[in-house]
Amino acid sequence: MSAPQQSTQSDAAWLTELCLSRVGFVFIFTTYSAALPLLKTDWSMSASEAGLVQSAWHVGYLISLFAVGFISDHIGAKKAFLAGSILASLSALLFALLADSFVSGLLLYGLTGLCSGASYTPGLTLVSERFVAYQRGRAMGWFLAASSLGYGGSLILSGLLMPHVGWRGAFIATACGPLFATLISFWMLRATPNVVHPRGADHTGGFVLLAVWRNKPAMLVIWAYVFHSWELLGLWAWLPAYLAVSITHGGNMTVQAAGIGAMLTALTYITSMGGSIYGGALSDRWGRTRVILWGACLSLVCSFTFGWMMALPLWLLVAVAAFYNITAIADSSVYSTAITELVPPQYLGAAYALRSLLGFGAGVISPWVFGLVIDWARGEPLRSETMAWGLAWTSLGVGAVLGPLMTLKLRATPEARRMAGGKR
Repeated sequence: MSAPQQSTQSDAAWLTELCLSRVGFVFIFTTYSAALPLLKTDWSMSASEAGLVQSAWHVGYLISLFAVGFISDHIGAKKAFLAGSILASLSALLFALLADSFVSGLLLYGLTGLCSGASYTPGLTLVSERFVAYQRGRAMGWFLAASSLGYGGSLILSGLLMPHVGWRGAFIATACGPLFATLISFWMLRATPNVVHPRGADHTGGFVLLAVWRNKPAMLVIWAYVFHSWELLGLWAWLPAYLAVSITHGGNMTVQAAGIGAMLTALTYITSMGGSIYGGALSDRWGRTRVILWGACLSLVCSFTFGWMMALPLWLLVAVAAFYNITAIADSSVYSTAITELVPPQYLGAAYALRSLLGFGAGVISPWVFGLVIDWARGEPLRSETMAWGLAWTSLGVGAVLGPLMTLKLRATPEARRMAGGKR
């Protein structure tokens, strides 16, 4: 592993540039969610079909994250990051220019997800190589906070553009984000060494996965992340549509309502940056499992109550959504940091690969199940719009409830003392 740089300013500048690139790469991640209320009509989709398009992105994304973990172990995180950035730019432009129906959207958004994983797990590895353990949680927090800024920026831009240039124009504008990020990435990493950790003769894909699978503390972190992903990715997929529906009070959807819903969601994403930053920093100070438990339990309360609040004043609904986002993402960087402290560095890419396969696998199913619940509830007699959304949001909490239990089991293991300098 490369030694951390001695210059604090150099580390800060490097991390700032990495975060800026992350902002650009995720611009295409939420543009579909922003336009979802309009695309349901223009592409003649049911709620479950709309959720399936989002799930297709997650399918592609989880495949890319799984593959890029092994690729990073073999060729180095820097090379994987840069090669993936080019593919992400090209696929984003294809989706923006050519998607025009449920089928084409399903295929092209899935392709975009398939080409987007290299900006995430190799980025986490680059952070772990650059920063020592007592600084790593904070650095990871900033990296994930950059994602929230990108999600919010994409939604704001989409919300501003859609009333004037439609969803197609918004797609094209947000597809420029990965292009911008690719340029930053090549500049940022020009002097960063490409680290390939030594591997034994038995270091093959199957053996490495088996080694991670047999690492009980690491698997407890991974399973906790899986249940966390079910909740968080479902939240991100459906929050813009939920706020847009609350504006129209369940009536006919308009471009203006969809744009306002996207921009209000963007505000909650930007607010959630604080959750990522302070979650990572507090885990350095208080311990990984303690911060995970606080974040997971508070977000569960939101999942079980948020959908039933549709009749609340809009300002209050947005405030609850902001709190929901903060609590749901506060532990995200902590899972990533904890893995670096529980597995050998030569297996880190494989551990991230397995975590991504399982976690984003849950994220594939979650938005689709959310849409299925809405379709089912609307089809039943005497069901209200509030009940449909209330049950849908509750499905996120049901899927996430095992996360804190996994974290408590991790906290009880002796290996937990490796995390955060013995603070667990």
